[in-house]
Amino acid sequence: MGKRFWVKQSIALLCALLLTAGAVMAVSAFGEFQKNCNSLSEKVLRLHVLANSDSEADQQLKLKVRDAILQESDRLFQQSDSKEAAMVQMATHLSDVEQVAERTLRKNGCDLPVTAALKKVKFNTRTYGNITLPAGDYDALQVEIGAAKGKNWWCVLFPSLCVPSSTNVQMEDVLTQDELQVVEQSGYDVRFKVVEWYEAVKGWIS
Repeated sequence: MGKRFWVKQSIALLCALLLTAGAVMAVSAFGEFQKNCNSLSEKVLRLHVLANSDSEADQQLKLKVRDAILQESDRLFQQSDSKEAAMVQMATHLSDVEQVAERTLRKNGCDLPVTAALKKVKFNTRTYGNITLPAGDYDALQVEIGAAKGKNWWCVLFPSLCVPSSTNVQMEDVLTQDELQVVEQSGYDVRFKVVEWYEAVKGWIS
């Protein structure tokens, strides 16, 4: 075997080692990203409004219900300095949320029922303004109109993004620097897609 053969073999071995090292580093980096995604999902409380259907009329009603709830935010969602306190506030006002939503529907000639509940909800990657939340299971105040089969609307109740008057607590007050770097990245970051795939597989297995 000549010198050229051993040079080729050495180059091939070096490439294999570099690829392996790169793969290990990529897996390690994604593992840290996934860890931050999981930890931030435990610190956030979301508002989730589901329309009866995807018809134009039902989607417009969903937005009217959303607006009515947000307009009543000072009364419904008082200031909270922690997610736990915010969830207690939500729990004590579930019937009020339902009444606000139903009153709005009735004013618009709709007799569909409304239910409001605190739930653990599985979300895909979603962007609200300049904040992107990765896929995962989040605590949410979920408002369901009728069959709740239509496209939904969401925002963040704690730390507050859609109800500024409900709390003075901001994202940077709750999340670590690493978690903030996750939510401030673009929703098109490939890692968000990998997280979605991971969450989908995890849900399928469970």
